[in-house]
Amino acid sequence: MLKRALYITIILIAIGIPSYAYHIEVLQVSDIEPFDETYHGFIDELAKNGIVQGKNLIINRHIIDADADASTWQKIKILFRIRGTASDIVKSRPDLVVTISTPATKYSKGKFIDAGIPVVFTDVAIPEKVGCRSKTVSGPGFTGTTLYIDPLKIFRIVKQVLPNIKTVGMIHSDDDNAIAYAEETKRKLPQIGIKVLTRQVKKSDSIKPAAQELISKGIDAFVIPIDSYYGLRNNEPSRDLFAMRRKGIPVIASVAPKGIKGALLYIGPDFDVMGRLTAHQVIKILK
Repeated sequence: MLKRALYITIILIAIGIPSYAYHIEVLQVSDIEPFDETYHGFIDELAKNGIVQGKNLIINRHIIDADADASTWQKIKILFRIRGTASDIVKSRPDLVVTISTPATKYSKGKFIDAGIPVVFTDVAIPEKVGCRSKTVSGPGFTGTTLYIDPLKIFRIVKQVLPNIKTVGMIHSDDDNAIAYAEETKRKLPQIGIKVLTRQVKKSDSIKPAAQELISKGIDAFVIPIDSYYGLRNNEPSRDLFAMRRKGIPVIASVAPKGIKGALLYIGPDFDVMGRLTAHQVIKILK
């Protein structure tokens, strides 16, 4: 009798296990709201296409928080954490890995590709920074979605709203995406008669002193680049910069925190949509 009861229990448990479940691992560096939006959009879009967490999908999300100012040694420790986590993921033999952010992709994808695991990246602003051949061509073993928007296209739209704009100010951190975007913006905007003044801050810094300095230089508007700095401390830098509109300085934002108003124009990526686009690429690979 005892044997029969045990047999029935095993059968019932087995019935609850799907015949096949996809296995996805997610590696993310920086714990900020936009990346949460990407992840939730990703999960939701997978579900809409029949890949449902807890049903036929096993998914694990690994978040490495690297938002505080870091010394050289601390940055090395973060790099080791990324690579160590990547090694652990390889051991779990997933069907696919999704990397969220530039550092997550840049410092881990080699391990996954060498192990024969497909990689799909997202929330990367400058694809070349993670080894892509161009902004539209990735490379062997990996593909992804990019946040990139040509600053010339953005400011041609801006000039329709602010035709007399001549000088803009951009405050950014040492984030790879932000530095690259600032350099590209400074290089390109003179083509349409706009000068760009930039200031780099530490991720722990208040944005206010740099903002006041740029205002004293006579800027016509602030530009918020794609930079994880603006999502820190409950979006404090974004809130403080949006407050500058009270001084008559409008803000053009490439990142718009949910529930926070203040930018004159938001011209940038929708992070929820980024997650959904990533899901479509993943589905093509898995199915």
